[in-house]
Amino acid sequence: MTISSIRGLAIVGAVTAAALFVGGRASASNSLSMSIPTAEAAEPLAPAPGKETAVFAGGCFWGIDAVFRHVKGVTSVSSGYAGGARVAPDYEQVSSGTTGHAESVQVIFDPSVVTYSQLLQIFFSVHNPTELNRQGPDRGTQYRSAVFYTSDAQKKAAEGYIAQMTRQKLFKDPIVTQVARLDKFWAAEDYHQNYLALHPNQPYIVINDAPKVALVKKRFASLYKESLE
Repeated sequence: MTISSIRGLAIVGAVTAAALFVGGRASASNSLSMSIPTAEAAEPLAPAPGKETAVFAGGCFWGIDAVFRHVKGVTSVSSGYAGGARVAPDYEQVSSGTTGHAESVQVIFDPSVVTYSQLLQIFFSVHNPTELNRQGPDRGTQYRSAVFYTSDAQKKAAEGYIAQMTRQKLFKDPIVTQVARLDKFWAAEDYHQNYLALHPNQPYIVINDAPKVALVKKRFASLYKESLE
């Protein structure tokens, strides 16, 4: 989310709000208006507590960060950058679109409480995987849809889930989500962390990101928690 995007949304406000979420088969828009199915090859919960890392990119990291902070079994969430070549990139560098990084979110979770497949379902429910190098009002490769896997099992799960949704023709347009191995996750600046909770009334947050959290609370009630523990 560039500064210009935020300023633009603050001006157009309610005029654009409805246009951002007109999903469904008839439109290659946000999937908030449609129900994303569970994965056919979903794995069971782990028999004992543990720790696993998942990294997702779905446009502005503020909203994805907020979503996963409200999921049971998630113990840590960090906004940052993944998928590029520059070492220790900062926000301005990534926002230029020249580093190859995507705004991403690192999720640490307990697989005995929530599975990776469930995280994938939530991820694909709160962004539009058919938009190439953009998401909502934001444009550029840094806003691409991506799953950065940390194991072969995660790769198989992500690719299988995308194949399932493609076969079921959930979207009018092709899913363009990148599935790539995570080489390195770089944490973003402190002021980007937990941004929604700290700026709940900002127009960009109200229009683009608060509805994502509301969706998780409604559609994934059994997995929803009020805040990161």
